[in-house]
Amino acid sequence: MGENKTRLEHPPLVMPVCIVGAEVDGKPNFEAIAWVNLVDYQPHMISISSEKSHHTNKGIRENKTFSVNIPSASMAAATDYCGIYSGSKVDKSKTFSVFYGELKTAPMISECPINIECRLTQTIELFHGELFIGEIVGVYTESKYLTDNKPDIRKIDPLIFENSAPSNYWKLGEHIAKAFEIGKDYRPHPEE
Repeated sequence: MGENKTRLEHPPLVMPVCIVGAEVDGKPNFEAIAWVNLVDYQPHMISISSEKSHHTNKGIRENKTFSVNIPSASMAAATDYCGIYSGSKVDKSKTFSVFYGELKTAPMISECPINIECRLTQTIELFHGELFIGEIVGVYTESKYLTDNKPDIRKIDPLIFENSAPSNYWKLGEHIAKAFEIGKDYRPHPEE
């Protein structure tokens, strides 16, 4: 088993792209990040991993708030722009229509289908980056991204990042099955 496997140098992960927002020196700043994950519930917690040198980190540490905005695939160019250019050199405050929620210092992007407002609860130093963990204070969307009052992945049409060489952006494909349903009757080994 495994004799046909090739060892890769870098993990070829496939992840949704998010745009993290933070106020830096009193201005909205945005950074494209794919390293985002829900990490707990009651209260709901989310983590983002960002290189220490990134300008957005300064605002997260300063205000103890940030936003996670989920762009649609049609926003690939604007999302990539936020990942290519540093807010220390380019003013990204006018890149999007910005709004604020309860925390007042976590800029969110009106054009994104989903916006998540977060209060920083913990920062973990990594070798090259910082892992920010935030409590989710609010989640915002528009009715056009809902079906039966629930987020509809087809309507959201998230931008997907492939972390390989070269890196690429993708769109979602077809629906496969309901989670926590398809595996109920699965048997790993044939019954003897």
